Amino acid sequence: MAASSPAVRRRAPARSRTWARLGIAGLVVLAAVVVVPLFFAGSKGKLAEGTRIGGIDVGGRSPSDAKAILQARAKRLDAVPVTFTAAGKRFRVTARTVGVSADWGAAVDEAMKDGGGFGIVRGYRRIGLELFPQEVVAPTRAYDAALDYKLSLIARAVDKPHRDAQLVRRGLRVTIAAGSTGLTLDRAAARERIVESLASFSRLPVSLPVRVDAPRVTVASLTAAQRRASLVVSAPVRAKVDGKTLRIPRWRLATILNLDTLRFSGPAADKYFARLAKQVDHDPADATWSIHGSKVAVVPAKPGLALDVPRAANALLAAASRSANRVVSLPLTTAKPDRSTAQAQAMGITGTVGSYETFYGGDPNRIHNVRLVAHLVDDKLIGPGATFSFNGTTGERSAEKGFLEAPVIVNGELQTGLGGGVCQVSTTVFNAAFEAGLPISARTNHALYISHYPLGRDATVNYPDIDLKFVNDTGHWLLLRTWVGSSSLTAVLYGTPVHRRVDSAAQPLRVVAQPPVEKTVDATLKPGQVEVDDPGVPAQTTSVERKVYAADGKLLSDQTFYSSYRAEPKIVRVGPKAKPKDKAKKQAGAATTTAPTTTAETPPTLPR
Repeated sequence: MAASSPAVRRRAPARSRTWARLGIAGLVVLAAVVVVPLFFAGSKGKLAEGTRIGGIDVGGRSPSDAKAILQARAKRLDAVPVTFTAAGKRFRVTARTVGVSADWGAAVDEAMKDGGGFGIVRGYRRIGLELFPQEVVAPTRAYDAALDYKLSLIARAVDKPHRDAQLVRRGLRVTIAAGSTGLTLDRAAARERIVESLASFSRLPVSLPVRVDAPRVTVASLTAAQRRASLVVSAPVRAKVDGKTLRIPRWRLATILNLDTLRFSGPAADKYFARLAKQVDHDPADATWSIHGSKVAVVPAKPGLALDVPRAANALLAAASRSANRVVSLPLTTAKPDRSTAQAQAMGITGTVGSYETFYGGDPNRIHNVRLVAHLVDDKLIGPGATFSFNGTTGERSAEKGFLEAPVIVNGELQTGLGGGVCQVSTTVFNAAFEAGLPISARTNHALYISHYPLGRDATVNYPDIDLKFVNDTGHWLLLRTWVGSSSLTAVLYGTPVHRRVDSAAQPLRVVAQPPVEKTVDATLKPGQVEVDDPGVPAQTTSVERKVYAADGKLLSDQTFYSSYRAEPKIVRVGPKAKPKDKAKKQAGAATTTAPTTTAETPPTLPR
């Protein structure tokens, strides 16, 4: 026991020294962990040292001071332009013109957050900023409309579209024109760069991104097309159509060949094929009727021919694409008539159903209008049970249709108006329907009595309100034809003759009112003298009763047509009234005159 005691005593101081060393190390570490960060923590109300915003050192400043410094500098630069370059061009833009601004307050707040927190944490953050400095970028905004407009102006000046290689024709030779590269402003990237530059405190020139616009069609890709186009125009083509052979020369093939599509298309080709179609096309002819006296015969329909232009263009191109046997038959299509021969025969138009002739005269304009409107109603087909309308057939009588000014009755007075003479045709057609025994559903007499028409059987029209209408109740089709002679007009209704008998009786004109008197004073006449220039015509009325009988004698209809004609005024000129002095002299002369045979025209003989 005595031998071991000194050793124990020697080990005890060694352990104490170890623990002491560990304690000192712990204190050092504690000081490094706690004291050092606290040393770097600085003031929580100021930005960390070395803080830079927009390239400006604002470390150690309060947030309000930092904001004021940044905003003041931005304001000074708001109207100072930045020069942007692109494709060798320069563009000066200010932040004010495009509404670019930076939110410096938000940037300062972000910097405070990066270097903030309670003591130790703030210290560690600021140590990190000391070791790894960071540039705080301020949020920016711009006025989109102004910036887009500025970008469009820059792009307009910078953009240069690429040019593709293309086939070109020089005379009869087809070659390839090489393309070229273009330039295009990268608008999205340029937008970001402009905003970033104008929001910064630098006003150094800035280049904008531009992309190279390469051609999509190259010379190599057109080689095959060039060979084919050259073959198309290498020799003429012979085209057979409608029994004819046409030689289409090389120059024609070259002018109608579209080098973009290698087809016969485009304005030049359309014009050529339209001209070719005019030489080939034959319109179909509907079946119609020929008139031989009172008999009617059907004229057969004829089909038409038309060039099938799309197929003809393809067939011509196929022939032109061959080195030999450059011959083609151009396709035609058959155009059917609207009315076939069988359809015309089934309509049963074989003879006369009713007709009438009127005579006319007058000035050339009136005769012109008669012929024009007669042509408009000529060849009118009226189906079974259908109603013929004069206005519906002719439409409005206007100058655009060729109608001229001529005498016409307007509001009961004979005047000059557009379309004078039309009622000659309507009256003639009315009487043809009258004689055919057809039901008349609309008819109006003239305002004034016209003696050269059958009594009570005139018919006036005025577009669109006063119309002439009659109904086809024969059970068969009717064909209205008109013939205009040198002095007469004939209207005939053809169809299946039903052999009706028409009896009519007209009542004599009856006076219902004397004509009004229109007086005018004529200074050339003596007082009390009266001269009648026009005796006038009294207002008159009449009626026509028409009875229609079937072929077996059965009464089909009994219709009365009433007509009332206005009066035409009596035109009278009268002398002026006698003056008072003349009247007194006349009375005095009458009192002293003893010779009853003496008159105002023959004064008495005075004594010598």
